[in-house]
Amino acid sequence: MSYEFLFASAIGVLVAGGIFLALRARTFQVVMGLTLISYAVNLFLFASGRLVLNRPPIWDKTVSEYTDPLPQALVLTAIVITFGMTAFVVILALRSFLETGSDHVDGDRVPCDAQDGLADGEGAEP
Repeated sequence: MSYEFLFASAIGVLVAGGIFLALRARTFQVVMGLTLISYAVNLFLFASGRLVLNRPPIWDKTVSEYTDPLPQALVLTAIVITFGMTAFVVILALRSFLETGSDHVDGDRVPCDAQDGLADGEGAEP
């Protein structure tokens, strides 16, 4: 089995899961979906430099072949940017939750849902 097929399958699964979660109506699932999509983009950037095993990323006189270091640098930069943007989106989601009392993306006030287990006063404080 080739590494490219396995890598492409992993990217496809991450994108599918990310899109599924990003289309949910809850802020946490949307944040997790965007994170999965960013992981898939990082893998895609890494794969753009061709997958080569057991080769150094820097040219050396003793080694005739080396891997392209540019995708590795792009992925490192993308990881830092993704971390900053994820932290920013989590703070926005927390602020939205504290202002509206709900974690729905559309901002409607929904005090409890059936999937929360708090519908009909179950688990609610007296």
